[in-house]
Amino acid sequence: MEVGRLPISASQRGKLISAGYTSLSSLSSLSPSDLAKDLNIPESEALEILKVASLTSRLDKQDGNHAFVNGAQTAWDMLHEEQLFPRITTSCADMDEILGGGINCKEVTEIGGVPGIGKTQLGIQLAVNVQIPVEYGGLGGKAIYIDTEGSFMVERAQQIAEACVVDMSEYNDLLRKGNRACQVRIQPNDILENIFYFRICSYTEQIALINYLDRFISEHKDVKIVIVDSVTFHFRQDFDDLALRTRLLGGMALKLMNLARNYSLAVIAGHILAQIVLFYIGMAMNDMHT
Repeated sequence: MEVGRLPISASQRGKLISAGYTSLSSLSSLSPSDLAKDLNIPESEALEILKVASLTSRLDKQDGNHAFVNGAQTAWDMLHEEQLFPRITTSCADMDEILGGGINCKEVTEIGGVPGIGKTQLGIQLAVNVQIPVEYGGLGGKAIYIDTEGSFMVERAQQIAEACVVDMSEYNDLLRKGNRACQVRIQPNDILENIFYFRICSYTEQIALINYLDRFISEHKDVKIVIVDSVTFHFRQDFDDLALRTRLLGGMALKLMNLARNYSLAVIAGHILAQIVLFYIGMAMNDMHT
């Protein structure tokens, strides 16, 4: 269970999420004094929060004792299932081949690289390509674009959308050569209307949005891709507590993986694992010096 559903005040839930406590398990081994320090609240208030979390966790476990556990899945079934997953083309044949046919749904794909390498360009391209109709080999879905750096360019998205429509028209003519070609129904403006854009200006906004995505996607079931450009931008500074930063990033990574699996969509994110690796390298170097 997530802390966002705990029967406590909204301000207390917000403080927990901002401090990186997104699940009940993250609170299980905390002392009231440690929680009070992390949330900047009185120790008595922290104690009450832990009591509520402990009681809620016990109730969940009691309910879970009556749950039915399904049988195991074989590795062969898993491989066959993965081969049937829909994929989103990157518009680059070589890259699609490397990825096994394109960006896989039900998975989180991490894109890394130095600034200017083309991460935003690829993100916009995928936000357009996910909308290619099923009859043209696409998913006919919609996209969520989360922009943390302010690098999204709607003019570039329009250019890519126009090029996509032209490609579909040419493909349509090729298939129906000698016959009357059917008109491509989707237009560039339709593609832009199917990209849900969120501009994020702080790490607290980012955490809140990631937690809100579950409800948003459940209301927009035709969303087939979530693009976060980029995950770590607001976590690169003002974070002296590396453990807290890693806990926050890890919580977001888990949330994104659950979204991909539960809604059979693709998630494109940047630098999640890189930041966690850097944290452990830093810890190891500190141990060497001590």
